[in-house]
Amino acid sequence: MHALIVVAHHDPLSLSQQLAREVIAGLEDSGPEHSFELADLWAEAFDPCFAAADIAVHRGQAAPPADVLAEQARIDRADVLVLVYPVYWWAMPALLKGWIDRVFANGWAFDFQADTPLVKKLRHLRVHMVGVAGADAGTYERHGYLQAMKTQIDHGVFDYCGARVETSALIFESESSQVQAHLLRARAIGRGVFGNCRLAEPV
Repeated sequence: MHALIVVAHHDPLSLSQQLAREVIAGLEDSGPEHSFELADLWAEAFDPCFAAADIAVHRGQAAPPADVLAEQARIDRADVLVLVYPVYWWAMPALLKGWIDRVFANGWAFDFQADTPLVKKLRHLRVHMVGVAGADAGTYERHGYLQAMKTQIDHGVFDYCGARVETSALIFESESSQVQAHLLRARAIGRGVFGNCRLAEPV
């Protein structure tokens, strides 16, 4: 099986980047028969701006731009998609959201046309998400942020396209001193990506 790990953080020393590397280490632990590819959106200078060319794609008036086609090809090669990202204002950062906006396009991730049933085209894809949160679990639970994120991302994005979210984890209190525990958890997520069992929900 093949996994695509997507990380969206500009700083190679950030916790998000460290977690992505630990996810990869966990994937390597799972055996040589599996493979992976890393998409570092910042290092690769992916343009997240949804512009006129992307609207034309959505309307079926043009083919996707070359950078979008390249990202779609990477996902097409993957059985598993792993997203690692910091939480900004209780959501994905603009870089990752823009990647989804542009890459998960009408005609590729789904088929939408007026007066016809929606066709979900990513039913083969399994998704794991690792969000890096500064606040604690109680804050997310008390204000409903966790459920809001799951509704917006797990259901609103991936279920809409037919992809199955297998784990949706948040690393809480990311600015605390518990870095080693966070890294161990990311490695465990990586080890479980190709497994048949579902990992626990966020704690």
